[in-house]
This record gives sequence, C-alpha cells and structure tokens, in this order.
Amino acid sequence: MAYQDGDTGRGASLEAVLAELKRGKTVPCYLLYGEEEFRLRDAVEKITAALIPDVRDREFNLFVTDGEREDFGSLCESLITPPLLPGRKLLVVRNTRLFQSKNVLAPLIARIRERLEPDPARAAADFMQFLTLAELSLDDLRDGGWRKIDDDVWRKIVPDDSGEGREVWLPKVVELCVSRGLVASGEKADETDRLERVLAGGMPEGNHLILTAETVDRRKRLFKAVSTLGHVLTFTKIKGEARQQQAVMEMAAKLLEGRGKRLSSGAWAALGRKTGFGLRESIGAIEKLITYAGERGQIEAADVEAVVGRTKEETVFDLTGALSGRNLTVALRTLKELLNQGVAPLMIMAMITREIRFLLHAKLLIASGRLKAYSANMDYGRFQKTVYPSLKQGAGEGEEQVDLVSQHPFVVFQALKNADRFTRAELAGYLEMLVRIDLALKSTGQEPRLLIERFLLSVCGNR
Repeated sequence: MAYQDGDTGRGASLEAVLAELKRGKTVPCYLLYGEEEFRLRDAVEKITAALIPDVRDREFNLFVTDGEREDFGSLCESLITPPLLPGRKLLVVRNTRLFQSKNVLAPLIARIRERLEPDPARAAADFMQFLTLAELSLDDLRDGGWRKIDDDVWRKIVPDDSGEGREVWLPKVVELCVSRGLVASGEKADETDRLERVLAGGMPEGNHLILTAETVDRRKRLFKAVSTLGHVLTFTKIKGEARQQQAVMEMAAKLLEGRGKRLSSGAWAALGRKTGFGLRESIGAIEKLITYAGERGQIEAADVEAVVGRTKEETVFDLTGALSGRNLTVALRTLKELLNQGVAPLMIMAMITREIRFLLHAKLLIASGRLKAYSANMDYGRFQKTVYPSLKQGAGEGEEQVDLVSQHPFVVFQALKNADRFTRAELAGYLEMLVRIDLALKSTGQEPRLLIERFLLSVCGNR
C-alpha cells in the first residue's frame, strides 16, 4: 500500500501508519523515499520506536546498515532468522540501491555533483552505483579514459542529462573512487527475486524490514512487490514558502511541547530571518535553543540572535560545532561556505585550534576531579547553577584550564559534553597536527583548503 507524506488528499500520512502500529497492525516491509532527508529520517525513527518500543530490546533486535554495504544474501538470511530476544526484529537499510535503474541516472548525477565537495564519501558511493547502472567500468575511465566518452556517447548513456560540465566533475570523482580503491558490484536478478519471495511469506512473524532511498524506479518488480506487501511513504521536498513554514511550525511545536518550551512571536520571526524556515536548519536551531534556554520556559528573540546567527562568525561556530561533534559532512560543507564568504584560512585555523584546545582543557577538567557535581546528562540550566560557579571560583587552581573556564558558561558546557567523543591522546595529537599545518600555511605554497580538509578528515573520519 503506497502512502505519501505531507500532502492532504493524496493518500494516508505517516500518522496513519503510526496509528496502525499503535493498534498492533504491522506489515513486513516499509519503504521510505524522497529528497526530504530530515522528515524521512524522523519517520524512520518514529516507525522504529513503534515497532520496538523498549530501547533495551533494540540493542539485540535492531540491525542497521547502509546501502553501500548491503548484501542480498546476508539481508535475506537475516530476515528469515528469528530474533535474539522474544519480540519484534527490525532490519533497517539506509540509502538502498535496490530500487535504482537507468531511469534514475540523471538525478543520481545531480547528487554526485552536489556532494562531490561537501561529502566525497557519498559522492563516490553514488558514482559507483552510476557505473553499475550505466554498465561502465572504473578502469576504463581512469588515467584520462573518461575523455573517450564524447557528447553523443554520453547522451546515449544518460538521455536526460546534457553532460554540461562533466569535464570538471567527472575526472574528480573518477580520481576519488580510484584513490579509495572502490570496486563496482553488479546487481543479480536471482537475488532480488529471493528477496521478493522472502517478503512474500518467508519471514517469521514479527520480523520487519525498513528500506530508505532518495530516488526509486517505480517500475521495478521489487518496488511493486513492496507496494503490495508493505507500505511505501514518499517524502518530497516541500514547495512554497507558506507550506514550508507551516511544516516547520508543526514539527517545532511537537518538539517544544515535549521539552516544556515555547517560542515567543519575536523568536519565531528571528528564526525565520536566520534560517529561511528551512526544515533541517530550523529544527536544528530549535534543538540548540532548547539547550541554551536551560530551565526557562520561553525562548526569546535574543536567544535566537545569540545561538542561530548566520554571520561569518556564526558560520565559524557551525564549523567548530561540527568538528567537536565529529560530523564530517557538515564540517566540509561549512568550510566551503566560509571560504566562499572570504574568511581567511588563518582565521579558520585559529578558530579550529581554539576549539581543539577547549576540548583538551575540558578533558583535563573532567580528569582533575573538580567536577563532582557534573553529569554528562545534565541540562545547561542545571550546569549553569550548580557547576559553573564553583569552576569560575577555582579558575586559578590550574592555569591550563583558565582559558576555557573564562568563557561563557554555554561554551564550557558544550566543551565538557563534546570532550567525551575524544581521548586525551587524540586531542594532543590534533594540536600537534595544527602546528604543522599552520607552519605550512605560512611558509609553503600548499593549497589552504586542502590542508584544512585533510585535518577535518583526520578528526571527523576517525570515529
């Protein structure tokens, strides 16, 4: 049964599926696809929580994999294997390639070009899938072999794409895939047939499959099988400013209500100016504002100005936040934005060095035993009242921590929370790397962007 999310009058919504699950009615498979990644991911989380409500059960009965690593045989074997613990078993395959075909080559190329700079890993994975669908070989394209594909050949491979600009992006992505040692894997029809049979009746009762994708070929047999046996939910990008703002307000209202918060009218207006009511940006900003507000029930415009600004300084804050959160995609995208804004590489390096130093100082503070009242799970309001005053009072006891403790309490709170993602040895090593990069920036002709990108890869890719 096919569902479309967010469009009244065009089928049931996500809420209808969740209502079915609340009544105990389930189907073997759920396919969620579309370009609106934030709503799609939110829907997966809600369906997962409805299928396996107990978080402890998810440790044993929930299995998540990415489409780049999906294996038909292993997937089918897991689907027909009973759960480890009594109850439901759920397999989630994110960004599956199962529903792609030559009919989705044009949007696939658009994604490759869009992701090549900010998210090279996903761009490379998309390109390998492009090669498989187009029946091309990476070996034939390397070492300048891509030049053999002239305009006529390209139009035969991808009729819906003009090929404009491919002399720029194509050699870059070919080199990227070669450097990563990637190998294309072809799709086997008999294995997709097996998956159809498993979904049709080979799964134990209580076993379920969630598949997500950005684009699908609705003519594929597997898509038709899932439409018949399960639920298909579509998450297209919201068009129109009014509808987009309404979607943000609805999702934000639920998020704020659950945390006992509300936004003043001035805060809503400020949020719109800062984010343009983009769904991902707005919800991410509200999550930050909830933390920033602490125990206060109402979030004001001044809070939005303090946390969500889109100035160059605030974009630097986004970069350091992505760095401390080890989020490579956001870090690379924000670096590109800063450089495009004209921010000097040495300025960016100074802010990155400051963030790493703060994280190391936070690590030292935690190890010092001075944070007896601190808990990694406490909210900002409680930290500000019970922990920060004693830290501020004893700032002179350890000179190495003065630099961090003298900052705004929210900066200290974030550093302590994020420091748990790193070891002390890692942070010390990153500071040494930054010294070498700083020297290279000032004394050699190396490309600043590449030097900083390599550092971000070292920090965010080493999870």
